[in-house]
Amino acid sequence: MENSNVGGVDLKRSFIGVYSSLKSELLNDPSFEWTDASVKWVERVLDYNVPGGKLNRGLSVVDSYRLLEQGKVLSETEIFLGSALGWCIEWLQAYFLVLDDIMDNSHTRRGQLCWFRVPEVGLVAVNDGILLRNHISRILKNHFREKLYYLDLLDLFNEVEYQTACGQMIDLISTSEGAKDLANFTESLHRRIVQYKTAYYSFYLPVACALLMAGEKLENHKSVKDVLIDMGIYFQVQDDYLDCFGEPEKIGKIGTDIEDFKCSWLVVKALELSNEEQKKKIYDHYGKDNPADVAKIKSLYNDLNLPGVFAEYESKSYEKLMKSIESHPSKAVQAVLKSFLAKIYKRQK
Repeated sequence: MENSNVGGVDLKRSFIGVYSSLKSELLNDPSFEWTDASVKWVERVLDYNVPGGKLNRGLSVVDSYRLLEQGKVLSETEIFLGSALGWCIEWLQAYFLVLDDIMDNSHTRRGQLCWFRVPEVGLVAVNDGILLRNHISRILKNHFREKLYYLDLLDLFNEVEYQTACGQMIDLISTSEGAKDLANFTESLHRRIVQYKTAYYSFYLPVACALLMAGEKLENHKSVKDVLIDMGIYFQVQDDYLDCFGEPEKIGKIGTDIEDFKCSWLVVKALELSNEEQKKKIYDHYGKDNPADVAKIKSLYNDLNLPGVFAEYESKSYEKLMKSIESHPSKAVQAVLKSFLAKIYKRQK
């Protein structure tokens, strides 16, 4: 992705340039009387939280649009608009992560302190998250108000935000103090959390934005949505696996799913594969902060050969996804979906 060229322009470099332009617009928004202090604060919020990730979601909008247009050289306007939509997704991601880290009481994100843990920030981060969400509406209004698909874009972002918030709710209420019951941790619950909390905004949203830009109606592409949701679930299973078995310096965070009593794919599989004695060990040690408890769960995961179970799951998921993709009648849509899958297959971070 990082090496993609659009009309001879390095995609990532031009994408970062659009961020600077959008940031400047937002810091000069005429709806608010800005002071030096407020400009500095919002600029700091943006630079700390928005562009720090891999940017795959955002870059995927321009990349997907180019593939839908059969690889034609895109105009500067098309690149800018695709990038602006991509940044709206990165802004949405930043908004979710700022609040998610507070809810999870996390420590690090993308290799740095979570925003709310930065000195002088604290719970001001809640309002910063709200600002980040509102920036999306400003960007869409500034650049897409005259487009025929403007209402579809607003509806899309609102729908996906709602679905993600519902996914977050299922995740939180299934892991809250009063509801800590491993008996509820099933493959069905895991799938529902992941589908709503991750798959819609990380996988469906970038392609849906590109489809709207290309003049398509989203209701005509239900099969594309289905494949992308399945891809998003596979992606989150990878994330669950890397949370335990990945290297913190590679994944950019210290995994805490075990301590946080998360409905992770690993614990669901462990409960499914363990005998009574092993199950008791999970019940005794899962969701505890003590490093000794965490070590016992990780040791049990190895005893159950969960790395091997994951490798088999990954291989079967890839085959199933490829079969679904290759059954799609449009070669351009196939190219978009294959591009997404290639970026995540066997990833290490």
